[in-house]
Amino acid sequence: MAPRPVSLRPSLRSCGFAFALTSTLMVSACGEGAAGDEDNTGGATGSGGQTPSGGQGNTGGETSSGGTSGQSGGASSGGSGPSSGGAESGGTSSGGGAGDSSGGSTGSGGDGVGAGGSGGEGSGGASSAGECTRALLDGLLDDYFSALSAGDPSSLPLAADVKFTENAQIVEIGTTDFWMDAGDTKYSQRALDTTLCSAAAQAVIPEGGMDLPVALRILVEDGELTEIETIVVRPGDYTASFAVDSNPAAIISIADSIGWHDEVPEGERASREDLIGWVENYFRGFPNGVCDTTSACKRLENGGGDFACSTGGGACDRNGSGAFDPRVVIADEERGIAAGFTIFDFMTTGHLDMHMIKMTGSSTHEVHAVQAILRNTDGVSGWE
Repeated sequence: MAPRPVSLRPSLRSCGFAFALTSTLMVSACGEGAAGDEDNTGGATGSGGQTPSGGQGNTGGETSSGGTSGQSGGASSGGSGPSSGGAESGGTSSGGGAGDSSGGSTGSGGDGVGAGGSGGEGSGGASSAGECTRALLDGLLDDYFSALSAGDPSSLPLAADVKFTENAQIVEIGTTDFWMDAGDTKYSQRALDTTLCSAAAQAVIPEGGMDLPVALRILVEDGELTEIETIVVRPGDYTASFAVDSNPAAIISIADSIGWHDEVPEGERASREDLIGWVENYFRGFPNGVCDTTSACKRLENGGGDFACSTGGGACDRNGSGAFDPRVVIADEERGIAAGFTIFDFMTTGHLDMHMIKMTGSSTHEVHAVQAILRNTDGVSGWE
């Protein structure tokens, strides 16, 4: 089933890596994780109010993770509980989500695909400032994409000294051509890291009439955005000699088979160390750092190509000497996702790169998919 277009909820104030060798973004049919939305545990939000972790919303009763809402309007499939007057059709995302506040459609369920309802502060079950939860990070990603579509960042909880980069350029958020011209986000796949209080997403967002692959990283402190890093890839931005054309439609079309937002059963979850270690080894050992991949594992770069994970690579080398520096690695144990940021500098002038992987397995933790978003930035990231 193809992901639905995103319609994102308003501001939340409370509170990949492909074988870049010749191509990056792997894509494959992942092992299926247990469906469900772990992101919205913590209860439904009340109309306009802030919801404490584990609590109840002010309207319509209590919502449990993956369960049904006690709000008027009935329980929706997959566990999304619309509040009074909320629309179920077109708003419920795969996996189910926590009930939103009065008058809105159901929330994204943590997968960045469904529609979000109104409700003011605390929408989606976000925690109070100072506590980092999955609901907080997921809600802030929703808010970011919503503000981007509106072309107005003023609704975002920006720290006074927030740092924003787009394609390695340090600029004021909201002033770039992309911020002025971006449309509604059509799809996003996300890694939520409550240890770092950081999140990463790979998304498909239109600019004018053209869909573009986009990467995003946020860092949060006391409920405020302190770092925002974005990569926007337009035609011609990927300039490696082995580059393939972008294909944002493929990022969407393979999402269900990979199961990016499926929760990995506890007995099959890779540890945080495993997830981070795979990414670090891949970058540092490149091109010989690809280890523990399934035979069906494939990779994509900006959605383009259709490559086996072993294409262009050598034998697994767990002692890489540091070909590329893994500047930031974000790990989401519940979903088995890791996202790493680096400068990919193999037969290129230096591409800003975000790789995202999906890992699961009961004994040997194997990578089922790798996807990369990368573009030429002449070897700089803006975060040196």
